[in-house]
Amino acid sequence: MNNKPNNTRELLRRALASQVELGVNEVIIRRNSRHTAKSDGQNAIQSVTVGELFPDLNTELLGRAEYDSLDSHNRAICNCLKCPLGSTRTKFVYGVGNPNASLVFIGEGPGKTEDEIGEPFVGQAGKLLDKILEAIKLDRTQVYIANMVKCRPPNNREPLPEEMEACYPYLMEQLRLIKPKLICALGRVAAQGLLKTNSSLGKLRGHWHQFKGMEVLVTYHPAALLRFPSYKKETWEDMKKLRARYDELVK
Repeated sequence: MNNKPNNTRELLRRALASQVELGVNEVIIRRNSRHTAKSDGQNAIQSVTVGELFPDLNTELLGRAEYDSLDSHNRAICNCLKCPLGSTRTKFVYGVGNPNASLVFIGEGPGKTEDEIGEPFVGQAGKLLDKILEAIKLDRTQVYIANMVKCRPPNNREPLPEEMEACYPYLMEQLRLIKPKLICALGRVAAQGLLKTNSSLGKLRGHWHQFKGMEVLVTYHPAALLRFPSYKKETWEDMKKLRARYDELVK
């Protein structure tokens, strides 16, 4: 069975979804089918809304440049198909935690357990992150946790640059709504994607980075600590630095 029309429609849907996010909600289509009536030798032209073409797109929310809450933003983007990860995910993984957090942790993307549950950092790496938070006298109710991409990359591979780029505006809107003072980037991929740099993790760790009025500290991803326990000592130094700065800014 030839599924090309369905693929074409899906590509069109993704393209229009991206346009809606930019505020476009009306398109001009030219019908040139032999079954379509023509006038004066010209193809029939029709103006339709994106919602008429794809009723499942939440155009009312997507068309807004900014949102008034994390919940409204999540509802607007949770059916996103801007990149191929949208068609392979089980659940959209938006983020979790305090919507007014002073500290946001950002990883690279959901894993298998996160994809099944729809919440970031709930697998083995997430359990270790909880222990790290506990060690610096914090918990998930006090911070916010998100990822560079909202959908699981197949086989837990690193998200591709174009996939992170597609999700980047979503993360920026989350940060605008939360207004944190501090960000902790977990791992090389998250740090490079957030800061738009190709610098190595070794060069990014150990000092503060400025990002859109927020301070960013880079450390190892908890999954790396599970594979290489020797990194825990350096991570603990990073966490002490993070907690000290948190106390300075929050208290």
